[in-house]
Amino acid sequence: MSPMQAPPPPVEEWEEVPIDLVRSGDKLQIRSGELIPADGRIVGGTGSLDMAPLTGESVPVDVEAGDELNAGLVLQRGPVEIEVTATGDETRLSGLIEAVHTFREEPPRLQGLVEQFTTIWVPIVLFGSVVIWRVFYPDDITTMLLLWVVACPCALLLAAPMPHAAILARAAHLGAIVRGGHAMERLAKVDHVLLDKTGTLTSGRPTIGDITVAKGRRRDTAIRLAGGLEVASSHPYALAVGDLLEAEDLKPTAVQGLKDVHAGVEGQVRGELVGLYRPDRLPSGVSLEGDLAAALVVSSKAGHGASVLVRGSECIALFTFVHDDGRSGSDEVVNALYSRGVNVEILSGDLQSAVDQFAERVGMSTKAAHGELTPEDKVRFVEQRSTTHVTMMVGDGFNDAGALAKADVGVAVGTGEQVNLEAADVLIPGDDPRLITNLISLARSANRTLWANLLFSIGVTVILVFAVINNWYDNLWVGVLVHEMSVIIVILNGARLAGSDGWWDLIKGTFSGIIGDTRESLTLFASRFRPSS
Repeated sequence: MSPMQAPPPPVEEWEEVPIDLVRSGDKLQIRSGELIPADGRIVGGTGSLDMAPLTGESVPVDVEAGDELNAGLVLQRGPVEIEVTATGDETRLSGLIEAVHTFREEPPRLQGLVEQFTTIWVPIVLFGSVVIWRVFYPDDITTMLLLWVVACPCALLLAAPMPHAAILARAAHLGAIVRGGHAMERLAKVDHVLLDKTGTLTSGRPTIGDITVAKGRRRDTAIRLAGGLEVASSHPYALAVGDLLEAEDLKPTAVQGLKDVHAGVEGQVRGELVGLYRPDRLPSGVSLEGDLAAALVVSSKAGHGASVLVRGSECIALFTFVHDDGRSGSDEVVNALYSRGVNVEILSGDLQSAVDQFAERVGMSTKAAHGELTPEDKVRFVEQRSTTHVTMMVGDGFNDAGALAKADVGVAVGTGEQVNLEAADVLIPGDDPRLITNLISLARSANRTLWANLLFSIGVTVILVFAVINNWYDNLWVGVLVHEMSVIIVILNGARLAGSDGWWDLIKGTFSGIIGDTRESLTLFASRFRPSS
């Protein structure tokens, strides 16, 4: 080594440690496809980060030295080195979870009010009947017994549980899990729906758009080469290329020396450099010309992404990617909500231009499309709307969790992040957004049935009590028959909401429970008077 030559830098060794031992100031290496375990700032390397769970952006964003990474996200391409800035309860993800617990509240339910009323009404009936008997009909105890029978609030107590049980069973049959009747009560009053875009109205996974090849190049050869470059990548664009290979029954070209580069991937085929790059990150000396350049202009105006396939120093193909492929029924759900008198707005962390384009595609005004929102922005937005409307928030990522909890009704779509499941009132495991409108219609039907049951049960009770007091009849069996018939009518009226495939099971279960409880009560009653041996 010459005196003027500096010694080589020491080789840095990495060691795997439990996450509990990581502290602020530590350095971590995050590799491609790994979950980020702590908040931190990049101090070395470049990569691409899947921001969809946090911001809703449908395409991974490029990250480099100085950028912040948040725990809970996945590094699509790396590796990068980060200096930890927060761990455990101090991370941004932990803050979102804490917000869920803070915002989650259970408003009083109508069924609870009915139960509170009956706790007052039953003692009044028991003692009031005695007073009426002693004061007005001292020689006829039948009046007291009749009042005990006809004033018993059996139908009233079943007025709410039966529609709720039926509608919950119906929702489950359609593919939705609802957290109790109280959620259905609020759902029936919803007049303003706030929809997340990525993962809710769209799949969140790009698909191949147009493929433009240079003159003298073959389309299938370009697809096979692109597939060979992306064969080991988990980037959404790579998955879209893989789907295209499978759809067209093509095998990827064997590429040696694959490596991730900033905004692309490259390797070698027969000693020649090949790569797939973002258009603004082409290698030095390589430029996009002719049909490929014109196709890039068109795709950019349409809001689509693009990758350029390069071989040697020549651009041989342009692949475009459609970011916001709307889920089946996304336009129908918007129109259906409008037809039900429900306002609709989109809340997304994606670029405002992308959100505007999608809103126009599904028939919404761009004034109702709000992009570039952080999770905290979504919470504030929902809070503001909830002061004047009964709101429903529909989302899929943990960036929506705080907003789901803050809304009057929170709906988690898809498999759901764990924090979303805690925040949501309704879980829709599937990916059909049209179920949202079906649930609102079901909830409104249940609400109408509930009020019909309440008015009917109260009306029957008032008429029967009035008839007994005025001595219109004095046969006990008449009061018992009319009273029990009112209970059966309430049960049948609620059970019909379960649909033709569920109402009979619900009725059988209800009457089986009533018979079983009655038998058990009679057995217990008899045992108290049975002489001991």
